Amino acid sequence: MDVLLEIFQTTFVGFSKAAWQTIQLTFWSLLLGIGIGIIFAFFKISKYKVLHIIADIYITFIRGTPLIVQIFIIYFGLAQMNIVTLEDFTAGVLALAIHAGAYIAEIFRGSIQSIDKGQMEAAQSLGMTYPLAMRRIILPQAFRRSIPALGNQFIIGLKDSSLVAFIGGKELWATAMTTAADNFRQFETFFINGLYYLVLVIIFTYLLKILEKKLDVEQ
Repeated sequence: MDVLLEIFQTTFVGFSKAAWQTIQLTFWSLLLGIGIGIIFAFFKISKYKVLHIIADIYITFIRGTPLIVQIFIIYFGLAQMNIVTLEDFTAGVLALAIHAGAYIAEIFRGSIQSIDKGQMEAAQSLGMTYPLAMRRIILPQAFRRSIPALGNQFIIGLKDSSLVAFIGGKELWATAMTTAADNFRQFETFFINGLYYLVLVIIFTYLLKILEKKLDVEQ
């Protein structure tokens, strides 16, 4: 116990900075992932077959390959092909966003299609265009229904951000590996590292419950 406390004290500053980096990775990747997910959700429900095929290819590839492979393709592959050279943080955000976008697309698709079709028909009968009815009537309801699933995706993304360590990221897991290599206290260091992740998950789960209650009140 004394060893754990000592390591916690000596690593607090480093782990705190790494935790903030992890939060930023998760936040920006989820924000971008939501944008990607919305686009491909509309592709999935589009009447144009080509858009549906594009969405299917994207979702199948992303869900069918490991995230670490996707991170390496974006970080090393794009640079090797002389397309663009990205910093580890940018590459991590982009890879996590593209990965999350495939799952978020299915979340939004299911939420949109769960709304009674009569609501769209009623909106159009009042003179609303399809985009206007979607923006004012359908999407707000779909977003409320997708909150629990989006929250789960956020937590998954938080833990998945640890893989950015393998391209030089300075988030929690990278800091834990470096610290353990320096102090030769692998178990204690990794245990404390796990506690940081646990605390972040608990905090965001609590904030998610507050958001769900707020939206329930507003309905």
